[in-house]
Amino acid sequence: MEAKELKRTTRSRLKRLPKRGHYDFETMVAILDAGFLCHVGYVVDGAPLVTPTAYWREGRRVYWHGSHASRMLTTAATGVPVCLTVAHVDGLVMARSAFHFSVNYRSAMLFGNARMVEDIDEKKAALKEFVNRMASGRWDQLRAVTRKELKATTVLWMDIDEGSAKVRTGAPIDDEDDYALPIWAGVVPIRMVADKPVDDPRLDGKAKAPGVLADLSHLGLAPK
Repeated sequence: MEAKELKRTTRSRLKRLPKRGHYDFETMVAILDAGFLCHVGYVVDGAPLVTPTAYWREGRRVYWHGSHASRMLTTAATGVPVCLTVAHVDGLVMARSAFHFSVNYRSAMLFGNARMVEDIDEKKAALKEFVNRMASGRWDQLRAVTRKELKATTVLWMDIDEGSAKVRTGAPIDDEDDYALPIWAGVVPIRMVADKPVDDPRLDGKAKAPGVLADLSHLGLAPK
């Protein structure tokens, strides 16, 4: 049976506004599944680095990939601690004072050690999951991946085991005396929008954009 709560340690326990924190697996994966871009933090030669990259989730694991020459991937593959973060901005919170201006957001922070997918068939299956996550059924429409391409690609994964989620929703929270001021306050909603697909200029004119691209809501993208 899968654990419903993530581990809480001194590095993952929220200290600032802990009431907005969540440690349950369901909240964490809901935030992960609503996006496709993460930032991976790690240390190289004593210097902190953060690299943006695409990711996907399978069960209790989060995956990311790239060139086998990538500094981020080669470093993370050695087993050094990494921090993977995902964030979504849902609105601008316009308060009655500058002090209480804020944003509505959903964020997830995971801690752990990355592991490399070594087996070629397992790597191929993971990449298929990634492609189909972006557009359902897309993998089977593509030219078959070659063994050379698989060897040139590094796939890492990390357990969704330790971390925290943090969420802010709702209206501004002003000082009580400020509610009487004649100043507009409220929330300006923000969402990412998927536009219509744009053809590659070198298309031969016969291929059409797959209909599945009309709805990318599983990526947190709303139709235009």
